[in-house]
Amino acid sequence: MTQYTDHYGPEGLRTRGTIVVVPGRGEGRAAYARFGRRLAADAYRVRVVDAPRIDADDLTGSLGRFGAELAAAVEGAAAEDGVVRPVVLVGADTGAADLAALLGAEESPVVRLAEAVVLAGLPGRGADTGGPVDTGAAGGAEGSWDAELDVRTFCPAHRGVLTDDSGTRRGSLGIAVPDALLDAAHRGDIAVPTLILVGDADPLADRDALTRTAKSLPRARLTVVRDAHHDVLNDLQHRSVAAEVVTFLETVRNTLVPVVAVESSAW
Repeated sequence: MTQYTDHYGPEGLRTRGTIVVVPGRGEGRAAYARFGRRLAADAYRVRVVDAPRIDADDLTGSLGRFGAELAAAVEGAAAEDGVVRPVVLVGADTGAADLAALLGAEESPVVRLAEAVVLAGLPGRGADTGGPVDTGAAGGAEGSWDAELDVRTFCPAHRGVLTDDSGTRRGSLGIAVPDALLDAAHRGDIAVPTLILVGDADPLADRDALTRTAKSLPRARLTVVRDAHHDVLNDLQHRSVAAEVVTFLETVRNTLVPVVAVESSAW
């Protein structure tokens, strides 16, 4: 049975939308507690799902099952008068790749489900790493785990969450992402507004591929976070990144018209 972690907005405030967060390789739902609470504080209904299991030998079937699970997660987050829209999907690492692949497929039911998507830390084909991250077969060696944490985040609080959470699967960043999934993620025609987030210190990112993907989509924004690592939603810059996500959510609510425009600035 699929499990969820839910975050609700302050009592008495009208819910502004429904957000479903999809973790990536090795991440449990606890990894997004801080992010979920922050969005919920701005009156968004947030549901964090389990990281999907994608079978490289049955990519179509795996994505189809994941799409059905996403639909169930959204429907299950409905209020008394239905699902509060807009529905925005947020994916990290392979969670982002899975969402991009689903939203880029014409026959996917998820295409009709979401009004927007956030793709954070979308992985490349081992770009700038020389291959998979060397984290050890089972992540048992402390040095290997420290190396994986260094790839993920320099935020001490988040490093502690990952280390202490029983849902974290150490060594997962050393598992290669199927090429077919990456192809589907980067070549799909995502019609909904898309915010792509990447840290400029992320060794698993392919910046050229992300730039091409962002330019190929009709309504996409590529945001680069200075000094951020692979877990761009949960690195030292998490406050600024959350602000960027909330700004995107509010812009989606306002039919992609920015609520705030800078008229004059000294920086």
